[in-house]
Amino acid sequence: MTKNFVEELKWRGMLAQIMPGTEELLQKEMVTAYLGTDPTADSLHIGHLCGIMMLRHFQRCGHKPIILVGGATGMIGDPSGKSQERNLLDADTLYHNQECIKKQVSKFLDFESDAPNSAEMVNNYDWMKDFTFLDFAREVGKHITVNYMMAKDSVQKRLNGEARDGLSFTEFTYQLLQGYDFLYLYQHKHCKLQLGGNDQWGNITTGTELIRRTLGIENEAFALTCPLITKADGKKFGKTESGNIWLDPKRTTPYKFYQFWLNVSDEDAEKYIKIFTSLTKEEIDALVAEHAEAPHLRVLQKRLAKEVTILVHSEEDYNAAVEASGILFGNGTHDALMKLDEDTLLSVFEGVPQFEVSREALNAGVKAVDLFAEHSQCFASKGEMRKLVQGGGVSVNKEKLTAFDEIIGINRLIGDKYLLVQRGKKNYFLLIVK
Repeated sequence: MTKNFVEELKWRGMLAQIMPGTEELLQKEMVTAYLGTDPTADSLHIGHLCGIMMLRHFQRCGHKPIILVGGATGMIGDPSGKSQERNLLDADTLYHNQECIKKQVSKFLDFESDAPNSAEMVNNYDWMKDFTFLDFAREVGKHITVNYMMAKDSVQKRLNGEARDGLSFTEFTYQLLQGYDFLYLYQHKHCKLQLGGNDQWGNITTGTELIRRTLGIENEAFALTCPLITKADGKKFGKTESGNIWLDPKRTTPYKFYQFWLNVSDEDAEKYIKIFTSLTKEEIDALVAEHAEAPHLRVLQKRLAKEVTILVHSEEDYNAAVEASGILFGNGTHDALMKLDEDTLLSVFEGVPQFEVSREALNAGVKAVDLFAEHSQCFASKGEMRKLVQGGGVSVNKEKLTAFDEIIGINRLIGDKYLLVQRGKKNYFLLIVK
């Protein structure tokens, strides 16, 4: 064992609850642990990252991680932390989602090596699909009382009016299904520990109880959870006005992903760099000290954004995101702009005024002053534009415009579709050619 897993989580602020005896077990032997993830989308989002990083640290401390995709439980829905029942998915969708999730998690965990602690992915649909209701009632249901299940916080909250529609029987049985997952993995994979978010504590302890009651009290299983990550202002982490920050570049561009981390507060940056990177305590302490001396340089945010973007995407994507940021904030080049793919371009210039112009006009070639003051409203008047061009204050695609009547043609377009007009240092306009 290279590191003590529990100590690693403690200094990183990633330990919420731990069952007595867990730390002793981890110091005694290589332990197999699993963490369940919800396959209701074909991508994880950054709300899942704390759990995935727990598995990463677990493997790096010499233990064996299993990630369980809840193909069966995803067909039902977990009441923990939810105010209403989720939509149920079909088998084809769940399989597709599982494959996409494995690809993403492979960047964090070693699935491929022949090391004894190489990671595994399992799907509880594989052992639940042929399990009849009668068998489940006899083999699982008889071991856990309704009183025990009712006492769980997740159930109590739903029953006490936090949900519009109460709690369905389907959802009520969720903790038994999750408990059976633990029992199955304990028996078939020698898995003695379940990891999860703090909202899963009730479900996880139902699993440890089911193992003890089914197999006998000498069969011990353990539980460990990480806190639910929040922002300094108490709001939910990972949500923006436009929704989740996804790991899939088709859902959230690497540029937007990078910008999310770059824009967190100083307080959050200091917390997140411990949770979402593999940097050592010494490296992080040094960065915190450097940041404190010159907070305006945003040393912590820049390093956090770099580490997480490279881990989730690639170094190439990180470099492209940095270059794209430079384009918006004044020091980007024409060549860098022309290299942007459409999704990144639209991400970078999201929120800047946009105008549609006809392809017909550009096919024939059009004077810049007519295009920017008549065909679009980048400038209030032709006179205003003339003055700004004379003063060197207008750029097209990051190249200084030297004559207000310069002819702009189709050959100037970015990706055969866009023109970027810059007025002064900070005012941008995006022309979309249709």
